[in-house]
Order: sequence, then structure tokens, then C-alpha cells
Amino acid sequence: MKISDLTRYLEELAPLSTQESYDNCGLLTGNASDELKNALICLDCTEDIIDEAVKKKCNLVIAHHPLIFKGIKKLSANNYVNRTLVKAIKNDIAIYAIHTNLDNYQYGVNKKIGEKLKISHCQILQGTQESMYKLVVYVPQQHAKHVLDTLFQQGAGHIGNYSECSFSLSGTGTFRAGADANPFVGKIDERHHEPEERIEVIFPSHLTKKLIPAMITAHPYEEPAYDILPLMNENAYSGAGMFGELEHELDEKDFLQKLKSTFGCGIIRHTPLLGRKIKKVAWCGGSGSFLLGAAKSVKADIFITGDYKYHDFFDAENQIVIADIGHFESEQFTIELLAEIIQKKFPTFAPCLTEHNTNPVNYF
Repeated sequence: MKISDLTRYLEELAPLSTQESYDNCGLLTGNASDELKNALICLDCTEDIIDEAVKKKCNLVIAHHPLIFKGIKKLSANNYVNRTLVKAIKNDIAIYAIHTNLDNYQYGVNKKIGEKLKISHCQILQGTQESMYKLVVYVPQQHAKHVLDTLFQQGAGHIGNYSECSFSLSGTGTFRAGADANPFVGKIDERHHEPEERIEVIFPSHLTKKLIPAMITAHPYEEPAYDILPLMNENAYSGAGMFGELEHELDEKDFLQKLKSTFGCGIIRHTPLLGRKIKKVAWCGGSGSFLLGAAKSVKADIFITGDYKYHDFFDAENQIVIADIGHFESEQFTIELLAEIIQKKFPTFAPCLTEHNTNPVNYF
């Protein structure tokens, strides 16, 4: 297996097009065509992580946080980013980052947090603005199943927890083949009537480049008739944060204790407790203060995230409890998540999970 075989699969689940504008996901250094020996999964790529990769004979490091966020003009050893890059290059170790695209994945970072808290009916808190399209294509009836199967195989027709969603309508298509045409049916310079199926499927914009060529290849006509229609629908199945409900409501202090034990928090910073039960929970791994309004709009009792600033705590306004459990603490299970994703697709491949705690924050 090549490095690209693994990274391509990760990008099918969490496309690079769904990362935030400030992010830098994908292969940061290394050669995608190299044979993959083994992979080391971590939250942050540091010098210690590269040393661990060398020791464990891994030539790929998969990190949640990108090592490179800003432009690099010099590779001098004056900071940990440069030293880590140099060490990785010297040891032929590729570094791959899967950050906000994994955050925005429906079954990504935030879904794993929900599983750890045993929260049911998890939904995306704020959907992405990635464009959704509808493909409408007209196919001879006897070939409709083959074309539809091809569209599904390329990832079209997903709506939430449902796949292979489509709509078909029978009708009659007409065309007149010109002198230079090579028609699949009909005769040159005669109007032809053909029983056809109008097939409709929706798909996210990032699939366009592979979906349309696949459809054209599967279609029997020399010149398939099709439309691509932009939709105003928000992609409610990809986006930031999540919310859901506990099976049984808890007192606020009991829930905070549950948070502390589940995530191994050194401390939880929170707004004043409101004397209410906790039932509906909203959360975002990492830095999620921008989602407080969305958490309020779904009437969550508590909003869990990390990196909350002093003044931003005031925005709770006694409507919701804000709980800052720490950036690393909230995302630590991403390592476990990535291992599960990889092994489900490649069951004979056993990636290594880092033994290093890369959390730079300590509590006294």
C-alpha cells in the first residue's frame, strides 16, 4: 500500500474542500507515492513524535493539528516547527494533517466526543456552507440502473444517515443525429423518440470532478443530456460542533464531574451554574466559542469546548452553562477515532497510536 492509498481514503471521508479557510490540511511533507511501512497517529506533530515514528519504523505521521500553519521562509533550527520538519525530512517521514475537515465530518471529532459522553441523536450544530448540487440526467430506460449505480458508487445520493437517494421519472426523449454523429440509437438525420428515465441525485461540490466523468463514461449516449443545478440547501450533515441529549438528565455538578472524569481534565472553567438539570448538550472539540449562538439557538443546557477567553464567558448571559474543558482534553480521542477509521477500511493494517502526551498546558 502506498501513502496515497491511505490519505486518499481519508479525504474521501473528510474532503480537503471542507477544511476552514485558515487551515492547512493534507500532506505537508513527504512523497505520497512512497510505499507505506506504518503510520503513527497523534494530535500534534513534535520532535518527540518524529523520534517515536523512527523508533517504531513508521514513515507516515498522521496528525490532527497541522504542523505548518504559516508560511515558512527559512528552515533554520530556531523553532520547534522547523526542527520537526527537518527531522522528518532527514528520516523520510511524511507528515499528514487532518484537522477542520475531520472536525466538520459527520462521523468525525465531535461524533466521537458524543460517543464518549453517551449522548444520543447527535446532530451537526452549524452546517457547512459547502455548495450542494443536483444532477439531472436523461438515460435510456434499459441503462438507467447502470448509470444510477455508478452515481451511487461515486458518492452521490447521500442525505444524512441515508444513502442511494434518488428520484426517477419516465418520459420520452427526442433527438436528430447530425451527419457526423455516431448515435447509440436512431438513424442519421431522422428524429428519434426514445423511452428515457430522468434521474435526479444530489451531491456535494467536492465530488463534481469525479462524478460527472464517471456518469458520462457509464452513459450509453455519445452526448448525454444532463443538468447540474446549484442548491440553496445548507449541508446539515457536515459542519462544526454537535448537539444531542443525555439518556437521563443530570444535576449540573454531576454532569461536570462526568466531564472531568471522561476527559481527564485538570480543571474545568465554567460560567455560573443555573440550578437546572442538564439534558440537552452542545459541544465542539478544540476552540469552539464561535458556536455559542448556535448552542443557544438549539436551547442546549450546556456548551462544552476549549480555549474560552475571559470576556467571552459573559456571553452566556445566564441562558446556558459554558464549560471549557481544555483544547487537548476535548480532542484527545481523535487519535482513537483515526485508528478506528483506518482499520475499518484496511483491517490488516495496524497503525500505531502515539505514546506521547503532546498537551503543552499543565495544571498545578
